[in-house]
Amino acid sequence: MHCPFCHNTDSRVIDSRSLDDGQAIRRRRECPACKRRFTTTETASLVVVKRSGATEPFSREKIIAGVWKACQGRPVSRDDLAVLASQVEEAVRASGAAHINSDEIGRVILGPLRELDQIAYLRFASVYSNFETLEDFDRAIAGLRASDSDGATPEE
Repeated sequence: MHCPFCHNTDSRVIDSRSLDDGQAIRRRRECPACKRRFTTTETASLVVVKRSGATEPFSREKIIAGVWKACQGRPVSRDDLAVLASQVEEAVRASGAAHINSDEIGRVILGPLRELDQIAYLRFASVYSNFETLEDFDRAIAGLRASDSDGATPEE
């Protein structure tokens, strides 16, 4: 780690603390050359592989923005979406993979979104699952009704 003040290539860790329920580490460092202190944050990298094959870093903000479109006009707050994005990130990181397909992220989103708002779930699922006919919607609605009556989660 380079010192941000004198650009020395060495630094000494003074203190380390866990952040975001163990998802990141905050380190307080000191440069041996100029004796100034600075803070760094370390997180495990998670890369999303898009359908085109392109890769990009995982972003909670992209999850929120994508789901927000399905939630427009619904009683869903930005805080609700932030919690949903955290749940999705936690589930994705729990898989242990450093690279994850964007399709898998979409499947992970469906569960918490279904619990948050069923109409937003249908909107998101219709785009994510490429609904093409009314029968596709009928199957999704029937799955929601069946799970409401027996407490189970429908097959995606």
